[in-house]
Amino acid sequence: MAARTVTIASSSGLHARPAAIFAEAAGEYEDLDITIEKQGEEPVDAASILALMGLGAGHGEEVTLRAEGDGADKALDELVDLLSRDLDAE
Repeated sequence: MAARTVTIASSSGLHARPAAIFAEAAGEYEDLDITIEKQGEEPVDAASILALMGLGAGHGEEVTLRAEGDGADKALDELVDLLSRDLDAE
């Protein structure tokens, strides 16, 4: 299983617009099981907007992405890139 830790760069955290953009991107990897979690909390489905918003990951907080399957490393690299940008400003 591949894993990456990243700091949320969006000014509003992983809410509303950034959550929608991220969930859509994660959903494009249909063959992978991709989760996201805050330290000490249960992982949630990275392709679910509601789960992402329920995670409550704010600006500057670290989250861990995990994926299993062929292409997991490439997928996580692309998703980490998204979370490393201020999606509110784009």
